[in-house]
Amino acid sequence: MLDVRRMRVLHEVARTGSFAAAASELWCTPSAVSQQIAALEREAGVVLVERGARGARLTAAGAVLDRHAAVVLGQLAAARAELDDLAQLRTGRLRMTAFESAWALLVPAALARLRAEHPDLELDLAEADPDEGLAALRSGERDLVLVFEPNDLPGDALAGALRTEVCRDELHAVVPAGHPLAGAPQIALDDLAQESWVVPTESCERLVRGACAVAGFEPRVVFSSADYGAVQGFVGAGAGVALVPRLALSESPRVVPRPLAPRPDGSRPGRTIAAVTASEDIRPPAASAMLDALRTAAAQLA
Repeated sequence: MLDVRRMRVLHEVARTGSFAAAASELWCTPSAVSQQIAALEREAGVVLVERGARGARLTAAGAVLDRHAAVVLGQLAAARAELDDLAQLRTGRLRMTAFESAWALLVPAALARLRAEHPDLELDLAEADPDEGLAALRSGERDLVLVFEPNDLPGDALAGALRTEVCRDELHAVVPAGHPLAGAPQIALDDLAQESWVVPTESCERLVRGACAVAGFEPRVVFSSADYGAVQGFVGAGAGVALVPRLALSESPRVVPRPLAPRPDGSRPGRTIAAVTASEDIRPPAASAMLDALRTAAAQLA
Protein backbone atom coordinates (compact mmCIF):
# COMPACT_ATOMS: atom_id res chain seq x y z
CA MET A 1 0.00 0.00 0.00
CA LEU A 2 1.42 3.36 -1.02
CA ASP A 3 1.50 6.03 1.69
CA VAL A 4 -0.49 9.10 0.64
CA ARG A 5 1.66 11.42 2.74
CA ARG A 6 4.78 10.23 0.94
CA MET A 7 3.03 10.67 -2.40
CA ARG A 8 2.50 14.30 -1.43
CA VAL A 9 6.24 14.62 -0.80
CA LEU A 10 6.93 13.14 -4.24
CA HIS A 11 4.48 15.59 -5.80
CA GLU A 12 6.25 18.54 -4.16
CA VAL A 13 9.65 17.28 -5.34
CA ALA A 14 8.28 17.04 -8.88
CA ARG A 15 6.73 20.50 -8.67
CA THR A 16 9.72 22.32 -7.13
CA GLY A 17 12.58 20.34 -8.72
CA SER A 18 14.67 19.78 -5.59
CA PHE A 19 14.59 18.25 -2.16
CA ALA A 20 15.47 21.57 -0.52
CA ALA A 21 12.63 23.47 -2.23
CA ALA A 22 10.16 20.68 -1.44
CA ALA A 23 11.30 20.72 2.20
CA SER A 24 10.62 24.46 2.38
CA GLU A 25 7.07 23.95 1.10
CA LEU A 26 6.44 21.08 3.47
CA TRP A 27 7.97 22.75 6.53
CA CYS A 28 10.56 20.05 7.11
CA THR A 29 14.25 19.37 6.37
CA PRO A 30 15.77 18.16 3.06
CA SER A 31 16.91 15.07 4.94
CA ALA A 32 13.32 14.28 5.94
CA VAL A 33 12.21 14.67 2.29
CA SER A 34 14.98 12.31 1.18
CA GLN A 35 13.94 9.73 3.78
CA GLN A 36 10.29 9.91 2.71
CA ILE A 37 11.18 9.46 -0.97
CA ALA A 38 13.41 6.51 -0.13
CA ALA A 39 10.57 4.90 1.86
CA LEU A 40 8.13 5.49 -1.02
CA GLU A 41 10.56 3.87 -3.45
CA ARG A 42 10.72 0.82 -1.21
CA GLU A 43 6.92 0.66 -1.17
CA ALA A 44 6.74 1.07 -4.97
CA GLY A 45 9.66 -1.30 -5.65
CA VAL A 46 11.19 1.09 -8.23
CA VAL A 47 13.39 4.20 -8.33
CA LEU A 48 11.20 7.28 -8.49
CA VAL A 49 13.67 10.18 -8.32
CA GLU A 50 17.06 10.75 -9.91
CA ARG A 51 19.27 12.74 -7.51
CA GLY A 52 21.86 15.02 -9.01
CA ALA A 53 23.94 18.11 -8.36
CA ARG A 54 21.41 20.26 -10.21
CA GLY A 55 18.44 18.96 -8.26
CA ALA A 56 16.01 16.08 -8.45
CA ARG A 57 14.22 14.71 -11.51
CA LEU A 58 11.50 12.08 -11.67
CA THR A 59 12.13 8.79 -13.43
CA ALA A 60 9.49 7.40 -15.79
CA ALA A 61 8.06 5.44 -12.86
CA GLY A 62 8.15 8.55 -10.71
CA ALA A 63 6.24 10.51 -13.35
CA VAL A 64 3.52 7.82 -13.46
CA LEU A 65 3.16 7.85 -9.69
CA ASP A 66 3.22 11.66 -9.57
CA ARG A 67 0.35 11.80 -12.08
CA HIS A 68 -1.75 9.55 -9.86
CA ALA A 69 -0.60 11.45 -6.76
CA ALA A 70 -2.00 14.67 -8.25
CA VAL A 71 -5.40 13.00 -8.71
CA VAL A 72 -5.44 11.48 -5.21
CA LEU A 73 -4.35 14.70 -3.54
CA GLY A 74 -6.95 16.65 -5.50
CA GLN A 75 -9.69 14.27 -4.40
CA LEU A 76 -8.58 14.48 -0.78
CA ALA A 77 -8.59 18.27 -0.96
CA ALA A 78 -12.10 18.19 -2.43
CA ALA A 79 -13.23 15.83 0.32
CA ARG A 80 -11.77 18.14 2.96
CA ALA A 81 -13.56 21.11 1.40
CA GLU A 82 -16.89 19.23 1.37
CA LEU A 83 -16.43 18.22 4.99
CA ASP A 84 -15.68 21.82 5.93
CA ASP A 85 -18.78 22.99 4.05
CA LEU A 86 -20.86 20.38 5.85
CA ALA A 87 -19.46 21.34 9.25
CA GLN A 88 -20.08 25.04 8.56
CA LEU A 89 -23.53 24.24 7.06
CA ARG A 90 -22.66 25.82 3.73
CA THR A 91 -24.17 22.63 2.35
CA GLY A 92 -26.01 19.61 3.73
CA ARG A 93 -29.57 18.59 4.48
CA LEU A 94 -31.83 18.50 7.50
CA ARG A 95 -34.39 15.68 7.56
CA MET A 96 -36.84 16.53 10.30
CA THR A 97 -40.21 15.25 11.52
CA ALA A 98 -42.52 17.01 13.99
CA PHE A 99 -45.99 16.40 15.40
CA GLU A 100 -48.94 18.43 14.10
CA SER A 101 -49.29 21.24 16.64
CA ALA A 102 -45.55 21.98 16.59
CA TRP A 103 -46.00 23.46 13.10
CA ALA A 104 -48.23 26.26 14.38
CA LEU A 105 -45.56 28.43 16.03
CA LEU A 106 -42.47 26.62 17.27
CA VAL A 107 -41.12 24.94 14.14
CA PRO A 108 -41.75 27.92 11.79
CA ALA A 109 -39.96 30.26 14.22
CA ALA A 110 -37.00 27.87 14.47
CA LEU A 111 -36.86 27.35 10.71
CA ALA A 112 -36.83 31.10 10.11
CA ARG A 113 -33.80 31.40 12.38
CA LEU A 114 -32.08 28.42 10.77
CA ARG A 115 -32.69 29.80 7.27
CA ALA A 116 -31.30 33.19 8.22
CA GLU A 117 -28.07 31.66 9.53
CA HIS A 118 -27.68 28.85 6.96
CA PRO A 119 -29.50 29.80 3.74
CA ASP A 120 -27.90 27.01 1.67
CA LEU A 121 -29.11 24.22 3.92
CA GLU A 122 -31.55 21.84 2.21
CA LEU A 123 -34.69 21.06 4.21
CA ASP A 124 -36.67 17.81 4.13
CA LEU A 125 -39.60 18.30 6.52
CA ALA A 126 -42.49 16.02 7.39
CA GLU A 127 -45.41 15.90 9.81
CA ALA A 128 -45.85 12.71 11.80
CA ASP A 129 -46.85 11.49 15.23
CA PRO A 130 -43.95 10.82 17.62
CA ASP A 131 -44.07 7.03 17.15
CA GLU A 132 -43.83 7.33 13.36
CA GLY A 133 -41.04 9.90 13.60
CA LEU A 134 -38.99 7.78 15.98
CA ALA A 135 -39.35 4.77 13.70
CA ALA A 136 -37.97 6.88 10.85
CA LEU A 137 -35.09 8.03 13.07
CA ARG A 138 -34.18 4.44 13.95
CA SER A 139 -34.21 3.46 10.27
CA GLY A 140 -31.89 6.36 9.37
CA GLU A 141 -34.53 8.22 7.33
CA ARG A 142 -34.71 11.21 9.74
CA ASP A 143 -32.07 13.27 11.54
CA LEU A 144 -34.27 14.98 14.15
CA VAL A 145 -37.71 14.14 15.50
CA LEU A 146 -39.75 16.51 17.65
CA VAL A 147 -41.95 14.76 20.24
CA PHE A 148 -44.16 15.76 23.15
CA GLU A 149 -44.43 14.14 26.56
CA PRO A 150 -46.35 12.53 28.14
CA ASN A 151 -47.31 10.29 25.25
CA ASP A 152 -48.24 6.71 24.60
CA LEU A 153 -44.80 5.61 23.40
CA PRO A 154 -43.32 2.40 24.86
CA GLY A 155 -40.62 2.77 27.46
CA ASP A 156 -37.85 1.69 25.09
CA ALA A 157 -38.89 4.07 22.28
CA LEU A 158 -35.80 6.25 22.79
CA ALA A 159 -33.31 3.40 23.14
CA GLY A 160 -30.05 4.31 21.43
CA ALA A 161 -31.18 7.88 20.74
CA LEU A 162 -30.40 11.20 22.39
CA ARG A 163 -33.31 13.16 23.91
CA THR A 164 -32.91 16.90 24.46
CA GLU A 165 -35.63 18.95 26.14
CA VAL A 166 -36.66 21.97 24.07
CA CYS A 167 -39.25 23.62 26.31
CA ARG A 168 -42.12 23.23 28.73
CA ASP A 169 -45.45 23.96 27.00
CA GLU A 170 -48.08 24.80 29.62
CA LEU A 171 -51.78 24.22 29.08
CA HIS A 172 -54.02 27.28 28.80
CA ALA A 173 -57.74 27.46 29.39
CA VAL A 174 -59.61 28.50 26.23
CA VAL A 175 -63.09 29.93 26.69
CA PRO A 176 -65.53 31.60 24.27
CA ALA A 177 -65.36 35.38 23.96
CA GLY A 178 -67.95 36.75 26.35
CA HIS A 179 -67.53 33.90 28.83
CA PRO A 180 -67.75 35.11 32.45
CA LEU A 181 -64.09 34.15 33.02
CA ALA A 182 -62.80 35.65 29.75
CA GLY A 183 -61.61 38.79 31.54
CA ALA A 184 -59.80 36.97 34.34
CA PRO A 185 -55.98 37.20 34.33
CA GLN A 186 -55.86 33.47 35.00
CA ILE A 187 -58.39 30.69 35.47
CA ALA A 188 -58.52 28.09 38.21
CA LEU A 189 -59.16 24.78 36.50
CA ASP A 190 -61.77 23.67 39.00
CA ASP A 191 -63.83 26.75 38.06
CA LEU A 192 -64.50 25.00 34.74
CA ALA A 193 -65.69 21.74 36.31
CA GLN A 194 -69.36 22.33 35.39
CA GLU A 195 -68.66 23.40 31.80
CA SER A 196 -69.11 21.39 28.63
CA TRP A 197 -65.71 20.40 27.23
CA VAL A 198 -64.05 20.16 23.86
CA VAL A 199 -60.98 17.92 24.15
CA PRO A 200 -58.16 16.73 21.92
CA THR A 201 -57.84 13.04 21.13
CA GLU A 202 -55.11 10.42 21.46
CA SER A 203 -52.12 11.23 23.73
CA CYS A 204 -53.19 14.85 24.29
CA GLU A 205 -56.56 13.71 25.65
CA ARG A 206 -54.77 11.87 28.43
CA LEU A 207 -52.92 15.09 29.28
CA VAL A 208 -56.17 17.10 29.51
CA ARG A 209 -58.12 14.46 31.43
CA GLY A 210 -55.20 14.02 33.81
CA ALA A 211 -55.12 17.74 34.57
CA CYS A 212 -58.86 17.76 35.21
CA ALA A 213 -58.55 14.71 37.47
CA VAL A 214 -55.93 16.47 39.60
CA ALA A 215 -58.36 19.40 39.85
CA GLY A 216 -61.02 16.98 41.14
CA PHE A 217 -63.44 16.47 38.26
CA GLU A 218 -64.10 14.50 35.08
CA PRO A 219 -64.78 16.74 32.06
CA ARG A 220 -68.19 16.42 30.38
CA VAL A 221 -67.02 16.03 26.77
CA VAL A 222 -69.26 17.17 23.91
CA PHE A 223 -66.68 17.03 21.08
CA SER A 224 -63.21 15.59 20.46
CA SER A 225 -60.69 16.20 17.70
CA ALA A 226 -57.01 15.53 17.01
CA ASP A 227 -56.79 19.05 15.53
CA TYR A 228 -56.24 21.84 18.05
CA GLY A 229 -57.56 24.30 15.47
CA ALA A 230 -60.86 22.41 15.36
CA VAL A 231 -60.94 22.23 19.18
CA GLN A 232 -60.62 26.01 19.41
CA GLY A 233 -63.11 26.48 16.58
CA PHE A 234 -65.74 24.58 18.53
CA VAL A 235 -64.95 26.63 21.64
CA GLY A 236 -65.44 29.77 19.56
CA ALA A 237 -68.82 28.43 18.45
CA GLY A 238 -69.88 28.20 22.09
CA ALA A 239 -69.78 24.41 22.33
CA GLY A 240 -67.66 24.39 25.46
CA VAL A 241 -64.27 25.16 26.95
CA ALA A 242 -60.90 23.51 26.34
CA LEU A 243 -57.33 23.15 27.50
CA VAL A 244 -54.78 23.88 24.78
CA PRO A 245 -50.95 23.99 24.97
CA ARG A 246 -49.58 27.52 24.66
CA LEU A 247 -47.71 26.78 21.42
CA ALA A 248 -50.90 25.45 19.80
CA LEU A 249 -53.05 28.49 20.61
CA SER A 250 -54.65 30.16 17.60
CA GLU A 251 -55.52 33.83 17.18
CA SER A 252 -59.27 34.26 16.90
CA PRO A 253 -61.57 36.98 18.20
CA ARG A 254 -64.09 34.27 19.09
CA VAL A 255 -61.95 32.62 21.77
CA VAL A 256 -59.99 33.87 24.77
CA PRO A 257 -56.98 31.91 26.09
CA ARG A 258 -56.01 32.39 29.71
CA PRO A 259 -53.17 30.92 31.80
CA LEU A 260 -54.19 28.40 34.40
CA ALA A 261 -53.84 29.34 38.04
CA PRO A 262 -51.00 27.39 39.65
CA ARG A 263 -51.73 24.32 41.72
CA PRO A 264 -51.05 24.38 45.48
CA ASP A 265 -47.52 23.11 44.79
CA GLY A 266 -46.92 25.96 42.33
CA SER A 267 -46.98 23.78 39.20
CA ARG A 268 -49.20 24.13 36.13
CA PRO A 269 -50.26 21.26 33.87
CA GLY A 270 -48.56 21.04 30.52
CA ARG A 271 -46.46 18.98 28.20
CA THR A 272 -42.74 18.79 27.53
CA ILE A 273 -41.48 19.20 23.98
CA ALA A 274 -38.25 17.35 23.24
CA ALA A 275 -36.03 16.74 20.24
CA VAL A 276 -34.71 13.25 19.58
CA THR A 277 -31.60 12.68 17.47
CA ALA A 278 -28.84 10.16 17.01
CA SER A 279 -26.07 10.27 19.59
CA GLU A 280 -24.04 13.48 19.62
CA ASP A 281 -20.91 11.96 18.08
CA ILE A 282 -22.77 10.92 14.90
CA ARG A 283 -25.49 13.59 14.82
CA PRO A 284 -25.35 15.59 11.56
CA PRO A 285 -24.32 19.25 11.97
CA ALA A 286 -27.67 20.33 10.50
CA ALA A 287 -29.54 18.53 13.30
CA SER A 288 -27.38 20.23 15.93
CA ALA A 289 -28.06 23.62 14.34
CA MET A 290 -31.81 22.97 14.28
CA LEU A 291 -31.73 21.88 17.91
CA ASP A 292 -30.15 25.21 18.85
CA ALA A 293 -32.72 27.06 16.72
CA LEU A 294 -35.62 25.23 18.40
CA ARG A 295 -34.43 26.07 21.90
CA THR A 296 -33.83 29.71 20.96
CA ALA A 297 -37.24 30.00 19.28
CA ALA A 298 -38.96 28.40 22.27
CA ALA A 299 -37.30 30.86 24.64
CA GLN A 300 -38.32 33.80 22.45
CA LEU A 301 -41.92 32.57 22.14
CA ALA A 302 -42.10 32.22 25.92
